Amino acid sequence: QEQLVESGGGSVQAGGSLRLSCAYTYSRYSMGWFRRAPGKEREGVAAIDRRRRTDYADSVKGRFTISMDNNKRVLYLQMNSLKPDDTAMYYCAAPADELRYLDWPLVPTEYEYWGQGTQVTVSS
Repeated sequence: QEQLVESGGGSVQAGGSLRLSCAYTYSRYSMGWFRRAPGKEREGVAAIDRRRRTDYADSVKGRFTISMDNNKRVLYLQMNSLKPDDTAMYYCAAPADELRYLDWPLVPTEYEYWGQGTQVTVSS
């Protein structure tokens, strides 16, 4: 059974930076970061696979960077130039099949395992 544990959230002012981490159990091909703001749908933020292919939501391109260390079993999300609109609970996610490349990596239904989330709050 996969376990995903996020950390690194917090409160920052607009323009600041945070780095989120997600520890996972099994080496895998694909993982992603999602977020959910109050009153909004869950949104795909960034995804990465073992081929080093990355996908980003338009709203975070150029500001967020996803990376993955399968040796350490840690997924990262470096978030720079944060905006108040980035305020949300952030979740890491993994598909049930560790050896799967995803067709739609920013779509939540591609993933079966989810962490508990880490809160990011950006003040203006």
